[in-house]
Amino acid sequence: MSDRRTRPNRRDHPTGARSRSAHRRQRRVASRTRRRQLRWPVLAAALVTVLGLAAIGFALPKVGVGGDRDAVAAPPGDTTAATPSVEPPPTTGPPPTTAPPAPVLRLSGTAPSAGSGEFDFSTKQGKIAGRSGTLRRYRVAVEIGSEEDVEAFGDAVEKLLSDERSWIGGGQLRLQRVPDQAGHDFTVYLATAQTAARMCQAGWVDIRVDGEPYTSCRAQGQAIINLDRWRFSVDHYVSGEVPLDVYRAYVINHEVGHELGHGHERCPGEGEPAPVMMPQTLFLDDCVANPWPFLAGKQYSGPPL
Repeated sequence: MSDRRTRPNRRDHPTGARSRSAHRRQRRVASRTRRRQLRWPVLAAALVTVLGLAAIGFALPKVGVGGDRDAVAAPPGDTTAATPSVEPPPTTGPPPTTAPPAPVLRLSGTAPSAGSGEFDFSTKQGKIAGRSGTLRRYRVAVEIGSEEDVEAFGDAVEKLLSDERSWIGGGQLRLQRVPDQAGHDFTVYLATAQTAARMCQAGWVDIRVDGEPYTSCRAQGQAIINLDRWRFSVDHYVSGEVPLDVYRAYVINHEVGHELGHGHERCPGEGEPAPVMMPQTLFLDDCVANPWPFLAGKQYSGPPL
């Protein structure tokens, strides 16, 4: 028998083979255990991260689709919640109406009955009003002491005489306001009652009613407007609630109409507009107040008076 050690045959030692197999299983189990042990910290860290982001998401205003884009984070120390603005619901039905102001029928106070007898003349020159026809130029003047502004009066006269319903409406006349010292055909004066009476008397016109200067008049080259009528209109206009501006338009067109060669007319019928050359300062008869010589583009007149 040889004394050299021989390598044992694995098949001849089943107990050792089982030992090695068991050892390998133990190593696999240990490896899986180590992997599980490593995986749980990673999962735990990921879970913490997700929960932290979720907490931040709840703390911040939502700006995503369907979120409140108008929400504003409250400043530190401010415990009030930011409230988005809310538009009021649209109202239904017609808007509320505001009653128009009542028309001015006459001015309050009193007017000077007499002035200096001297006049301020407008320094403005206006545009030519009218499409065609003879050109007639006019000045505008206001008595000193009448407490009226000459340029304001001149602007009112020019606006009225430049209206297509006035004497230029027929296309056969043009009118132009010019300053003093310019060539002119006639002058429109605003004078106190006493001065108007003297000027009209010089032109052979008596404007007195019950002994007092009342109406306006036309003298040669002069349309003379009584300050009392310019400020206070007349009683039957006021009682009929006809605005003062309508009376002013009437009296300018009436006296300028005389200067242009038109005579007095009378009411053509009950309820009809009064012709501008009807003496509406004294009466309306059965007509309705009307300040214009042209209505609906046609000259309007009544039977001669």
